[in-house]
Order: sequence, then C-alpha cells, then structure tokens
Amino acid sequence: MTALPQTLLSSFRPPWWARSPHVQTILPTLLPASGPDLRKQRIELDDGDFIDLGWCEVPGAERVLVLLHGLEGGADSPYVMRLMRACQELGVTTVLHHHRSCSGEPNRLARSYHSGESADFRVSLAAVQQAMPDAEVMAVGYSLGGNVLAKHLGETGEDSGISKAVVVSAPLQLRACAKRLEYGFSKVYQRHLIKRLVAKTEEKIQRPSLKGTMPLDRDALLQLKTFHAFDDAVTAPLHGFDDVYDYYRRSSGLQFLKAISTPTLIMHAIDDPFMTDEVVPHEKELSDQITYELYPRGGHVGFIDGGTPWKPQFMLETRVLGFLGIH
Repeated sequence: MTALPQTLLSSFRPPWWARSPHVQTILPTLLPASGPDLRKQRIELDDGDFIDLGWCEVPGAERVLVLLHGLEGGADSPYVMRLMRACQELGVTTVLHHHRSCSGEPNRLARSYHSGESADFRVSLAAVQQAMPDAEVMAVGYSLGGNVLAKHLGETGEDSGISKAVVVSAPLQLRACAKRLEYGFSKVYQRHLIKRLVAKTEEKIQRPSLKGTMPLDRDALLQLKTFHAFDDAVTAPLHGFDDVYDYYRRSSGLQFLKAISTPTLIMHAIDDPFMTDEVVPHEKELSDQITYELYPRGGHVGFIDGGTPWKPQFMLETRVLGFLGIH
C-alpha cells in the first residue's frame, strides 16, 4: 500500500524483529501450533455437494463464534487454531466454516469456492443457528473469508443472523489485490497459492466423474501462473461469472460495506503484501456500524506485537476478542 489515509492508527507497534510485513505474514505459518479437537459436521447441499463444519463445543456456552478461513486455509491454519483455543478457554463455542474442498476431502462437483461465495456461508450459519437456537452468534472472517463475511453482512443487512463481526485482512477490491500479487516479493505468495489451486483443479480434470465439466484441459491449466489468469480460466466459468472482471466486480466486498447493519470491526495493515490502498474504504463507503482500523504495520493476518521469534505474541486475537466482548 502507498496511501496513508486519515484512519491510520499507530497504536500497534511490532517488535524490531517483526517490523517486516513478510515476517508478520510468514512466521506464524512456520511455527508449530495446536488447536482444539474438532467435531466434524457434514452438511449436504442442494446441488449434490457438501460443506464441512468443525465444532469446538463448550458445554453450557451461551455464545458461538463462527470462523471463515482464508484462501486454501482450514482447521490447521495458525490463526484459526489460536482463536479457537482462546475461545475454548473463555467458555465460547467455536465453529469453523470450511469452504468447499478445504476440509481435507475434495468436494464432489467441478465448482469449488471463491471470494464471493456467501451463499455457502449462509447454509453453515443456518446449521449453527439450528444447533444452538438460544446462543448469541458472532463471526470472524480472515482474508478471503473476511471478504465473504463482509459481502454476507451487506447483502443481508438487519437479517445477517450475527450480533457482532470482525473482518481481518480482507481483499475488499479483488482486482487490485490480484494485480498486487504479480509484483515484488508478493509473487512468492501468489506462486505458493496458485500451485495449490492448480493441484486441486488438476485432480478434478483427471476425475472420471467430472469428465466434460471442467472449462479447460490439463495443459492449459498448467500454464496459469497468476490469480488473474486462474480466475479468468477457472474461477469465473465454474461459478457462473461472465469473465474475471465480472467475478471481481460482483464479489468484491467493498461495495457491500455501506449496507452493513451488524456492528463490525474491519482490520487492515498498510504494509499487507496482499493488498493495495484500493482496499481502504473511504468514510462515505462505511456504514455507521463499522469500526475501521488501519495499522501502519501487521502484514497479512499477522499483527505480531511481542514475544520472541520462536514464541511470538499476537495483538490480533486480543483485538478480535475485545471487540466481540469475549473476556
């Protein structure tokens, strides 16, 4: 990011060894982490596919927090494990909404998930509400999952089904973020994630039950090196968009912020290697229910504020839980 909007906060100060956005972004993924044991709930969908939820249940809990992970994340994502463990210790039930194909088992259909797939999240949310009808339901979305959550909140307004929400490091302008990942060190993140997406897509191309349903062959797939190219050749046609520009336009969360009626915290770091200043909303684009916080440092879903490189401490969970009123 290059701009320094008036919303910039300076209260978050990382230690000297974590001032780099890449340390903030990469280090948490390299360190060993442990989360609570999860109970899997499979939800069969009307289109013949499925969604898996991961439950960490606390007996007698009056609150439940639903988590939406980022691109190619899941139950083993460090930010997921840290928050679910903290909530368990504080007496709050948590549920992880796995995007299709992200629960350790390939989904059945040619389609998968994308940055604007709020309909699947609503199915998961309904299942949580059915299981805990008297509980207060809150939600936290990270990166891609944050964009999905912001879109859901704006689409549903006062009927969101959520009392409070937090959106962390969300790519609220998908086209700009895809372009950002084509430059500098950010290309390393793109290469890693595209490799995983291509591997999943290649498995589907080779699956006999999906013959004739994929929009490209293996040779064309292996030529895709950027998010823009992958989204144009795979994501858009598989999910009913005209092209990559139609997908980015309709799925970007920024346009939905003004319609949000749920008290919502949105967190960005200005040095996030996945973002540009185009994700930073103007005041006129925010509803009066949104608390927007932009920090000069923090990387992508990082926000390390202390400890040591071998045992870092994170501001992220403290801020999320504080906003949600979980103490």
